[in-house]
Amino acid sequence: MSARPQSRNPLRSPRTYIRGAFTITVAAATLVVASQFLGGLHIQDWTHAFVAAIAITIANAVVWPLLIRVALPITVLTLGVAGMLLNGVIVWVALNISNGVFVDSFWAALVVAFLLTITNTVVTGVLGIDDDDFYYRNVIRRQARRHADTTLDEAVPGILFLEIDGLAEPVLRRAIRDGNVPELARWIREGTHRLEGWECDWSSQTSASQAGILHGSNEDIPAFRWYEKERGEFVVSNHPAGAAEIERRHSDGRGLLAGGGASRGNLVTGDAEHTSFTISALQARPTRGSDYFAYFANPYTVFRTLVLGIVDIGRELLASAQQIRRDVVPRVKRGFRYSLLRAVTVVTLRDIAVQTVISDAYAGRPVLYSTFVGYDEVAHHSGIERFDTLEVLRGIDRAFGRVARAAATASRPYHVVVLSDHGQSQGTTFEDRHGQTLEALVHDACGVDGGSLQFDEDEAWSRLSVVASEVLGARNRVVTAATRGRRSGDAIVLGPEHELALEGAGAFAAAEVKVLASGSLGLVFLGEEPGRLTMEEINERYPFLIHRLIAHDGVGFVLVRSAERGALAIGRHGVHHLESGAIEGTDPLAPFGPNAARHVLRTDGFPHVADLMVNAAYDPMTGEIGAFEELVGHHGGLGGEQMHPFVLFPAEFSWPDEPVVSAERIHEILIGWLHDLGHDGAREKHLERVRALEAAPVE
Repeated sequence: MSARPQSRNPLRSPRTYIRGAFTITVAAATLVVASQFLGGLHIQDWTHAFVAAIAITIANAVVWPLLIRVALPITVLTLGVAGMLLNGVIVWVALNISNGVFVDSFWAALVVAFLLTITNTVVTGVLGIDDDDFYYRNVIRRQARRHADTTLDEAVPGILFLEIDGLAEPVLRRAIRDGNVPELARWIREGTHRLEGWECDWSSQTSASQAGILHGSNEDIPAFRWYEKERGEFVVSNHPAGAAEIERRHSDGRGLLAGGGASRGNLVTGDAEHTSFTISALQARPTRGSDYFAYFANPYTVFRTLVLGIVDIGRELLASAQQIRRDVVPRVKRGFRYSLLRAVTVVTLRDIAVQTVISDAYAGRPVLYSTFVGYDEVAHHSGIERFDTLEVLRGIDRAFGRVARAAATASRPYHVVVLSDHGQSQGTTFEDRHGQTLEALVHDACGVDGGSLQFDEDEAWSRLSVVASEVLGARNRVVTAATRGRRSGDAIVLGPEHELALEGAGAFAAAEVKVLASGSLGLVFLGEEPGRLTMEEINERYPFLIHRLIAHDGVGFVLVRSAERGALAIGRHGVHHLESGAIEGTDPLAPFGPNAARHVLRTDGFPHVADLMVNAAYDPMTGEIGAFEELVGHHGGLGGEQMHPFVLFPAEFSWPDEPVVSAERIHEILIGWLHDLGHDGAREKHLERVRALEAAPVE
């Protein structure tokens, strides 16, 4: 992970044969038990069951790698359904050529294949056995090398950046202490890696953090969603058009992943040459099955994911019921629809990400950045350290172990870096605590009825839309009809009606007062004339608004610009003059940390900062802060652990002595690591290609 690995031949490892014998024994037992209740399967005795299990194992080891070379495109196109059917055929043939065993139909064989996957998944999961078979890795390796860039110097070590979305450094340290991330804990205890924290920007959410980390700039990203008066349009970070606009404004062609790198499951590309499931690239880049073929290379992949998905649905329904029964607070309403969405996020997207990262390593990509979103999604609804949230974190930890072990067998030496883009804070939502939303509070104070501008809080819908668009093809009418998706440009948009409200937001755009929420950060836009209203203008139009906000128990402070006194952070008992540093009364920024004034003043200078930026109240004694959205765990503003992500990196890498503040500073550090490893040549080649394309005549 942090030095050139020794490439090992799995056939020479005793562990491989022990694993094989164990797998065959479990398969034989499954066949015997299945024959007792499955009418289409007939087995004479245990001896013949063992023979049949060996036949299935050999068929999967020998026949499947040959078959998948031809069937892979169809398997990808059908989201693995064709692979499931092919696996059923292999099991059917293997059983019927075994003496003393007979299966009377293909569908019975398909059921047997599914049962074999269930037992293998459950038993290997309970015993903690690595589920990467060597023959399966070899299939990935051969396919990946076909798409490798032969001009890259594989003597230069690569870096795999693996992001755990939304995990705070203090939460990770407690998880290490309590044994919830044994793989990452082992790296630290063995001395191969160091763990350091950093502080993100006031907009403590993915678009601001990833733009800073991957492109080196997150200027003028005031929140997850905002309104631009001069254009009369909303920008929503996880919408394909919004993400593409964010990248257009911040990319200079020299991003972290320039020079042959890969972006997997991110919001922006970092100028990567290879992208999949990256929201900003969804409309601009064609689908390339080679980017995620690894997920479908294993005959049991889709079966396994289906089994684990069903388990996760059950886990979510149980966790939700227990929260209600035990009256655990804070909590939000969850339902069956969310349990399905959670299973896709926690299981399917994680498994696809793992296999895609492994494929990139075998293809020799010089640098990769991949986001694992399961923890963030579950923490939003369950809480940042509830038992089911930590179970998701344990699954990600196991996944990183698989990636590290696979990367150790790649032809290029790789370093593994694990990091987060922001943390999460927790608290009772603003509406639950105070009986009204921030939007209602603002409208009441302004004396207007602005309607309700609703955006669904579930970021996972955007991830699912990206998967549907890339894997299935945005122009596939059958797929669109089957998923009941909607179109946004060339993208399939799944999920609730908030996307339709966004695309047809003319009525809302014409509203006099618009209120948007980004976790514990609220944005209030007043009027339609371009430019930001001053405090004096706001007081003239809406004389009670600022007073009502700062007097509210749920509001920590309000950022507003005065024509006479400049940028002000105003709280119930005091004012912080941001430009001079002068304090009147009690400093409203004091509970939010020593860098709060720096963050707020920087945001005040953004062209698209809201007329009023409202940060929720934070209680340093309990560490709680309430969201303006219906989320238990949340991020987007100042206050608590949402501001404190982490980087877990090889111990020999450098780290600044001074505190690291802002995502842009993290970009500088990561670029420095690539420079130290010798990646400058690859990056210059990338820039030369970019310049050549820009200079080429337009036909």
